[in-house]
Amino acid sequence: MLNKPAPSIRRRGLLFVMASPTAGGKTTIAKRLLEEDPNLKQSVSVTTRAPRDGEVDGKDYYFVNEIKFEEMLMRGELLEHAHVHGMHNYGTPKAPVEKMLAEGKDVLFAIDWQGAQQIAEQMRQDLVSVFILPPSAEEMERRIRSRGQDSEESISKRMNNAIDEIGHAGEFGYVIINDNLETAVHQVRSILHAERTRRRRQVGMTDMIVTLQEQLRNRLQK
Repeated sequence: MLNKPAPSIRRRGLLFVMASPTAGGKTTIAKRLLEEDPNLKQSVSVTTRAPRDGEVDGKDYYFVNEIKFEEMLMRGELLEHAHVHGMHNYGTPKAPVEKMLAEGKDVLFAIDWQGAQQIAEQMRQDLVSVFILPPSAEEMERRIRSRGQDSEESISKRMNNAIDEIGHAGEFGYVIINDNLETAVHQVRSILHAERTRRRRQVGMTDMIVTLQEQLRNRLQK
């Protein structure tokens, strides 16, 4: 006899934040998770830069001017924000994220440690944070060079910045070493699955327990 599937219990979503130094692998791992897990969504950021060819407003980014961005920031509408490369502002609108969490969807962020700190300040109860380390400085440099996109000056700057970035690993709930991509993806996926079952996120668990108790009482009375 086949077992019946487990009953679905209403759950609040979580904020799944991954950070890493350059060439740590967060972007690659994030892409894999999004491809495999339909309940995991990526937040849509707001930016002051112009759309690139093929980008769609509201899908790839919310494109706004500097005045609109500053208004959103002043009203506390952004979950996190950053000024990137000294040119453009980026941020995560808070309202769409809160809506997804209330609907039981999990929201993925692949960001830097500063962004993770900002999210923790506002929504720590919903946060699951993972820091991803490369296995060695040698492997980090090899990965950067394999991209073929950086000058010697840029490579040196990235590796120098990584010294400070790695120092923030202790601020995260989980730390994994990305020595093998498949192993790293499995570890991150396991963290996500475990965090989904935390009691405080299963907001429908009380109803489930009451229903199960009532079913047992009814069976005993027969």
